[in-house]
Amino acid sequence: MRWVACILRCSMLLMLLGLASILANASPIKNDFGHCERVVKKWAFSSLDQELKEDRHTLRDLLFFLHVPRTGGRTYFHCFLKKVYSKSLECPRSYDKLRFDPSKPKCRLLVTHDDYSMMSKLPNHRTSVVTILRNPVDRVFSTYEFSVEVAARFLVHPNLTSATQMAGRLRAKMRGVSTLDIWPWKYLVPWMREDLFARRDARRQRGSDDIKSSGSYDMNEIFMPLHEYINTPIAHDIVHNGATFQVAGLTNNSYLPESHEVRHCVQKYKILGEHVLQVAKKRLDNMLYVGLTEEHKESATMFANVVGAQVISQQRASAMSMENVANENSEQSSLLSDSELENDDHQNSSVDHNASQVASTENGEATKQNMTVEKLMEAYEVCISSLRKEQGRRRTASLKRISPANFSKEGRRHVPEVVLQQIKSLNSLDLELYKYAQDIFAKQHKHTMEKLFAIKWDSMFNNSDGAVLWKVFALATTLILLFLFVNSRRRTSKIKI
Repeated sequence: MRWVACILRCSMLLMLLGLASILANASPIKNDFGHCERVVKKWAFSSLDQELKEDRHTLRDLLFFLHVPRTGGRTYFHCFLKKVYSKSLECPRSYDKLRFDPSKPKCRLLVTHDDYSMMSKLPNHRTSVVTILRNPVDRVFSTYEFSVEVAARFLVHPNLTSATQMAGRLRAKMRGVSTLDIWPWKYLVPWMREDLFARRDARRQRGSDDIKSSGSYDMNEIFMPLHEYINTPIAHDIVHNGATFQVAGLTNNSYLPESHEVRHCVQKYKILGEHVLQVAKKRLDNMLYVGLTEEHKESATMFANVVGAQVISQQRASAMSMENVANENSEQSSLLSDSELENDDHQNSSVDHNASQVASTENGEATKQNMTVEKLMEAYEVCISSLRKEQGRRRTASLKRISPANFSKEGRRHVPEVVLQQIKSLNSLDLELYKYAQDIFAKQHKHTMEKLFAIKWDSMFNNSDGAVLWKVFALATTLILLFLFVNSRRRTSKIKI
């Protein structure tokens, strides 16, 4: 009997051990999701724990242009912001780490691909944020095309080693910032460059120049096809839902240490993406301006009237303040006696230095002070035309190196529907955020147009010619009413007869 009891006990023990093993194997998955959910919710709660700013449409001291790649932000920087901000007011560029002190008063404009986590380094209460969003499918296309285009420029070199070494030497000599220093291109371009050289080497080994393809987005023998590109780990980490992660502050370029774990949890468990989306939406709500790449003309007009007008006003107020300082310095220096000036060289030099500094600043700011919204729009139209021509020339020169590829809107229409649907699926958060941005844009555009109409209507009757205009308007109204009255009396007479 003892041996039977022993067998029973052993069997029970084995069953318990087996059950424990099953539970042990299952628990990491369950616990991992639970851990991720806690991490994401904690981050989202802390990010949402700020009320909407009532004066969010009022420009503050520092303007942070959160530039989402491939949305047309470069055009806004060169053709709008550089027209109203002098170079002395631009903050040093920041692409991989903070390289300036944002508390300095001269730092008034920051334009960068850095994500929203940059706000943790900026004086929040003194900073206004603007951004532009683009249809996510088009943005994926454009990101892919630009990655190939820039990488193709290196094909002038005989091999990858030569190209890499030359790029390093050029970057060391350049005073400006190379594309290879800018997120996300510092990851995407070298990766695509390596792929281009590998495929070119394979063609040479094969000894055949015959290119078989199903269009410019499926040239497997020359460069990575689009359908392959969108399924790579690097595209999943950087490209897909890139706008949402950038606005939320969760890119792999983020300044917040917890952001990397949050991003990976969301990428692993798609259901957690809703928390990120809510944070990104609130960030858009708090922005001074949200533009849309597709609504080009309306976005530009609104930017000039919402952002440009306030920058111009701010610059004029600053210039007037500096003029007052210069006048005060002048008055103070005139009160000093000759003996005081002779015995106080340091004070004299200090006054001269301040006066000359104000004078030089005023000369440098002269063109900015004379700017108006109307002049800004005129300058923008001229600037954007020349900028697009230059971009077109560079694009054509790059694509010649991967001929017969020719990226175009027409070519995009021939991409298989299954690939388009996959892009949409992979960018579900960006699609939702873009819809939300469209609603914000529509409301702000309506408000801006109503405000502009009210201003024009008010100025029409309150300027020097307003009295005459009002009399003409009143007279015309009276004549119209009189005409209607006479006509109605005639009709009444005819009916009586």
